[in-house]
Amino acid sequence: MIDAKLRDFQMTPAPETTNFESPPRLSVLLVEDDNQLRFEIEQHLSLNGFKVHGLASAQEITGVEMFNQFDLFVIDVNLPGENGLSLSNRIRESSPSAGIVIVTARPTLSDKLASYTMGGADFHLNKPISPDELVMVLKNLGRRINKVATHSIWTLSLSERVLNDPSSSHKIRLTAREKMLLSAFTTSKDNTLSSDHLLELFTSPEGDEYMSKHALEELIARLKRKIKVAQAPDEEAAIKSVWGVGYQLCIKINIVH
Repeated sequence: MIDAKLRDFQMTPAPETTNFESPPRLSVLLVEDDNQLRFEIEQHLSLNGFKVHGLASAQEITGVEMFNQFDLFVIDVNLPGENGLSLSNRIRESSPSAGIVIVTARPTLSDKLASYTMGGADFHLNKPISPDELVMVLKNLGRRINKVATHSIWTLSLSERVLNDPSSSHKIRLTAREKMLLSAFTTSKDNTLSSDHLLELFTSPEGDEYMSKHALEELIARLKRKIKVAQAPDEEAAIKSVWGVGYQLCIKINIVH
């Protein structure tokens, strides 16, 4: 007999009548300790165009840098170890623009308010979850994220060696190495590069020019400070370290020649 929590989950795409389409390349981190329910949600969201990664607890998150790899989060409140509200709050602090949905089997108003005040969630859904409602909630959050991203595109002029902020109110003069660094990020997968790759970038084939790891860290720190001047106080850093990999560019840049 199917468990009540799974009764609503049928692995079929959401109804066509909504006229909504999944935003491209939206990734979802699902944190749910019920293995069967987690599997059902993963399958349903995948069939509806999302890229989903499921975890059973907050302890499986390797570091806060992992938050940068996802656009949307679906988090159960009652998790083993760190609870969902605490995890959601950490995500919100690390990724202010992320879309967060908290789900819980506790339907009281105080629990719902806690999702928003303590967890910083965008939506609160009660179990058993309506699969189509979850899809619609995530798609709407995804449209918001994409809209923000569209109006947050920086411009890098290679000929002028200038980085312009989205409003064109700041012109950031770049060094040759800073320009090279940003160009490399924008052409890499997920705007992420390993430290080794970056060090190779600044090492000449003849071997007469070499960059140390410390010098790379200083270069990135200086560039982050330059960009920060043109950012809003609550915006995330333009470049973040990715644990075990290297660095990720967290702003969208359009290159012009």
